[in-house]
Amino acid sequence: MKRMSLVVFTDLDGTLLEHRTYSFEPARPALEALLEAGVPLVFCTSKTRLETERWRRSLANVHPFIVENGGAVFVPEGYFGSDAAFDRREGCYGLLEFGRPYGELRRALGAIRTATGLPLRGFGDMAVEEIASLCGFTREEAALAAMREYDEPFVGADGPALSRVVAAAEAEGLRIVSGGRFHHLVGGSDKGLAVRALTELFVRCRGPVRTAGLGDSPNDEPMLREVDLPVLVRKPDGGHAGAIHLPGLVVAPYAGPEGWREAVLDILRGAA
Repeated sequence: MKRMSLVVFTDLDGTLLEHRTYSFEPARPALEALLEAGVPLVFCTSKTRLETERWRRSLANVHPFIVENGGAVFVPEGYFGSDAAFDRREGCYGLLEFGRPYGELRRALGAIRTATGLPLRGFGDMAVEEIASLCGFTREEAALAAMREYDEPFVGADGPALSRVVAAAEAEGLRIVSGGRFHHLVGGSDKGLAVRALTELFVRCRGPVRTAGLGDSPNDEPMLREVDLPVLVRKPDGGHAGAIHLPGLVVAPYAGPEGWREAVLDILRGAA
């Protein structure tokens, strides 16, 4: 019987990329092993399309990618041949869209700010220099992070105050998800919905697949629920997102790209 093909989905910040420096160098042996084995590596991130395209260029990645916490799937033109159907096409991509338009999220954040009385500030309220300072980005990188389409990262609500924001977001028909640095206001999308849709495309166009997923934060849980081989990457302090409990969940032995490397190499050994 033919062995199923493997597809690997991965978060970026704090997972493939080191949380503070954004380096992927420790992961290079596993990246090269995936390339040699012909295994698609799909970025599934809270980053924008423009940010993700930059990382795809840096890593010579040619595969589909998922942006802004599952807001949309971008599939390079011709990747699945003529069998794939998309919500729309834009430039050199076919798109599957799940998120709400950014303008709606900006208006909703203003309503939530008023309803809660909290000093909520999204990326749309910040100068590029402030985003750069919060994220440890260059000004150019921060400008790419500000070009949002489906998701609004924000600050100004932590601890008990966050529950008030969650309730106000639900009243607007929206949700709050938490990443490694920010809380995010999103529509009905999450990483899991996008992973499921893209997996179905792989199956329809290329046959049965076995999926792996790697992440480090609560916003990665929907992705990890959708894959056959879920991996939770440790935080820099050696801990991990302990609230995530899934059947078959593997906790990587190290943080960031070191843990990512070891987990991916283990997955490849199991798939050989």
